Amino acid sequence: RRNGRGESAYLPQVGVTAQKTMRLLPASGRKATQKVVVGDQDGVITCFGIKKGEPVPVFKTLPGQKIARLELGGALNTPQEKIFVATGSEVRGFTKRGKQFLSFETNLTENIKAMHISGADLFLCASYIYNHYCDCKDQHYYLSGDKINDVLCLPVDKVNCITPVLACQDRVLRVLQGSDLLYEAEVPGPPTVLALNNGNGGDSGEEVVYGTSDGKLGLIQITGSKPIPKWEIGNEKKRGGILCIDSFDILGDGVKELLVGRDDGVLEVYNFESADDPVLRYDHALSESIASIQGGCVGKEGYDEILASTYSGWLTGLTTEPVHREDGSGGELKLSQEMQSKISSLRNELECLQMKVLQEREKYQQSSQSSTAVSSVPAFSVNDKFTLNKDDASYSLILEVQTAIDNVLVQSDVPIDLLDVDKNSAVVSFSSCDSEPNSNFLLATYRCQANTTRLELKVRSIEGQYGTLQAYVTPRIQPKTCQVHQYQIKPLSLHQRTHSIDHDRPMNTLTLKGQFSFAEIHSWVVFCLPEVPEKTPAGESITFYFQNTFLGTQLESTYRKGEGCFKSDNISTISILKDVLSKEATKRKINLNISYDINEESVRHTLKLIHPKLEYQQLLAKKVHLIDALRELQVHEGNVDFLLPKYRSILEEADQLLEEYKRQPAHLERLYGMITDLFIDKFKFKGTNVKTKVPLLLETLDGCDQDGLIAFFEAA
Repeated sequence: RRNGRGESAYLPQVGVTAQKTMRLLPASGRKATQKVVVGDQDGVITCFGIKKGEPVPVFKTLPGQKIARLELGGALNTPQEKIFVATGSEVRGFTKRGKQFLSFETNLTENIKAMHISGADLFLCASYIYNHYCDCKDQHYYLSGDKINDVLCLPVDKVNCITPVLACQDRVLRVLQGSDLLYEAEVPGPPTVLALNNGNGGDSGEEVVYGTSDGKLGLIQITGSKPIPKWEIGNEKKRGGILCIDSFDILGDGVKELLVGRDDGVLEVYNFESADDPVLRYDHALSESIASIQGGCVGKEGYDEILASTYSGWLTGLTTEPVHREDGSGGELKLSQEMQSKISSLRNELECLQMKVLQEREKYQQSSQSSTAVSSVPAFSVNDKFTLNKDDASYSLILEVQTAIDNVLVQSDVPIDLLDVDKNSAVVSFSSCDSEPNSNFLLATYRCQANTTRLELKVRSIEGQYGTLQAYVTPRIQPKTCQVHQYQIKPLSLHQRTHSIDHDRPMNTLTLKGQFSFAEIHSWVVFCLPEVPEKTPAGESITFYFQNTFLGTQLESTYRKGEGCFKSDNISTISILKDVLSKEATKRKINLNISYDINEESVRHTLKLIHPKLEYQQLLAKKVHLIDALRELQVHEGNVDFLLPKYRSILEEADQLLEEYKRQPAHLERLYGMITDLFIDKFKFKGTNVKTKVPLLLETLDGCDQDGLIAFFEAA
């Protein structure tokens, strides 16, 4: 920190904002402050500056279609001060004074999701389609294999050719040349945002920083022939996905830092102490996801700051201006006079707003008593994300609302476990539900504390059981309104896409043949597995690789018109696929010819993967059951020196053991269930029903070693 850092409280609120929709205009003089321009989902572009701590409007446009992206442009090597917004399938251009000079209706059939501007070149992406325009004339087109989340182009003045880079949902960066794919660069998670390193692509102009939806950050060099990964930072602290990145020298050391905004509201500053990997120097938690981040000088000349815009439209500044001053005696730090008056005026403003709200509420209550009154349903925006976490094989459901959440009711028609989330302060209560007539397996209510706008839940599903999870979101607004959001729990819900698999493992094969089209079998795979693009792939056939996040087993699926081949080292995966695909084909009255090749060695291989997890969970359960008795002994005897070291260590680690056990409810039951399914599935393919032997298997599992378990499977 240079002078200590304070949070600026002078910035206004706009409407709900999408990712990358706030920028700082270049300063007009050497010492001048910068103007802020932001586009929201009401279609309004707001531009303002700050004078004496108060926002001063420059211009504001009329409402329209949602603004999906906002970028700055201009002729190459001149100040980038023209404002471009993507709204629907149209791109509009405005001068820094707010005068519209461009309205370009593209030929895209879908809404624009990502945009990049470089001189006269405009790069646009819808869900799967990339288009390049030069002076608004169509130049190049590319159809991506999966959804495109972001786009940028390497600086033309440095690399001397147009090199667009697409961040795609299937964990790759696609590098293009004209309308063709030059190559793919694999990244460790689904990339959500791209930025040029240092704001200019580094010395070579080829360096691109990416952020992923599972919170990883990396730098990759995009050369003319192949990608060269430079560094990668994992997400050890289990923070949110990355939504925005900027480069700015906020520490004043002559080297630009990396500014990162995440979807859990964490803002981070990384600096390059050594020339290699960046180091986290500073972080700050906001209460909402950070949609855009910029570094610049906004509030006061000579003091740089980091500006962030959040999902519901709040703009927050972190400034290098000292907000404290020492009193004359050299004693404690006190708030500066300017900051005290700022806080005082904010308090007054807040009191006025509270009075206004009370008056309007009373007026509403009185008018609602009238027999002619019509109550209109207030619209509110919900930002949701349902993703599988590789680390603990659980699903995160994140719900973010533009206003405070009152409660969220979660209902599921399949058996799922709700897991604890540290960041979650809501009170959860469970209701009993009938699983038989209504297929209702879970009914839980989360009651949120005041001013909670973001709620994170964690659930773990069981493979083979599929259906729908529903979240009923009720915000604190009048009249009471609720929105329902649905999330599919797929048959192979714990599988995640991966770039490659180990082909040396013992594999079981399932082969389907029949009168089905490529689109039909693709729709069945989409129904069965997560992370498969809904759009039917181009070409005649496709191969996808998956890994089971709970067990580490793998799946290879290759299919084309009239034929599908699925290989896995886990018989249960093949069994689930066989049942579900047969069911889907029967629904469409398609006759399938199903054949399978079972590898006996694969059962032993899968048991070897499961058994260490089983042993660990059994030991954990035994330790947890001993804690109360050991604590009672400790109270009675006064000390525990007489205990064996293994029992003393249980007492010392009691809190961590209880915490871990609480965090993973039903983990042991899940493993027992998987072993039981494996046992039944092994013999199902042989045409034998062994369900009567399941009780004996469960008895054997208690305290059984790996060899004993394998022997039981083989003897049966």
